[in-house]
Amino acid sequence: MDSAGKEREAVQLMAEAEKRVKGSHSFLRGLFGGNTRVEEACEMYTRAANMFKIAKNWSAAGNAFCQAAKLHMQLQSKHDSATSFVDAGNAYKKADPQEAINCLNAAIDIYTDMGRFTIAAKHHITIAEIYEAELVDIEKAIAHYEQAADYYKGEESNRQCLLKVAAYAAQLEQYQKAIEIYEQVGTNTMDNPLLKYSAKEYFFKAALCHFIVDELNAKLALEKYEEMFPAFTDSRECKLLKKLLEAHEEQNSEAYTEAVKEFDSISRLDQWLTTMLLRIKKTIQGEGDGDLK
Repeated sequence: MDSAGKEREAVQLMAEAEKRVKGSHSFLRGLFGGNTRVEEACEMYTRAANMFKIAKNWSAAGNAFCQAAKLHMQLQSKHDSATSFVDAGNAYKKADPQEAINCLNAAIDIYTDMGRFTIAAKHHITIAEIYEAELVDIEKAIAHYEQAADYYKGEESNRQCLLKVAAYAAQLEQYQKAIEIYEQVGTNTMDNPLLKYSAKEYFFKAALCHFIVDELNAKLALEKYEEMFPAFTDSRECKLLKKLLEAHEEQNSEAYTEAVKEFDSISRLDQWLTTMLLRIKKTIQGEGDGDLK
């Protein structure tokens, strides 16, 4: 059957499901088998949703899954309701990001009520990603990554979510928040044999955030990180910071740029590091809107 045929069949199923739901509300049906008709309607809505998916009518698929979710809740099937809300959210993601978020939030409410915090955290990340990519609302993305990190306490995913929060906080010039997270994650990883290599990156990022705010703060932070984590001293990141501090103190933008270019020739700078290094460079007198070239 072609997609248009699937869509017609889905529309018929939706109408039939609606009839079942209305029929279940009658007095006699309520006494004798009202729930059976609701269960049948649930199944029909789900079948219709899958047909809409085949036809790539994502909004209609999302709506059908949503109807099924509400009926599952009416039947006290919490897990099935949450699953249908997630299916609705995934369908809406392709057509209506805000509606996708509403459905995923409904699923999160059910999962947290059931004590399924790890699953709730996963869906918080999905919402954060929609805010990042589709709706470009970084403040809301941060809030959902923070909630996910909270639910992932003690797990590896907790670190990944916190690092997202720190990166966005710094971009939004919330430097103190970023510093606290980078220092916390750096301290937690430096004693872990598998992760300690990453600690230098987190202390480097924390120092850059300090540097944007105040040069002296950056110097003091650098001393503290070297004391806490001696391996940091020999890292290229630490050596770069020392060169940048020296160039900044001398207000020498050429030396600053040269140090950055030398570092970049071996370890390519990503967009976040480039942005932060440019912000520091602009604090050198006469730099204005300079670049790193």
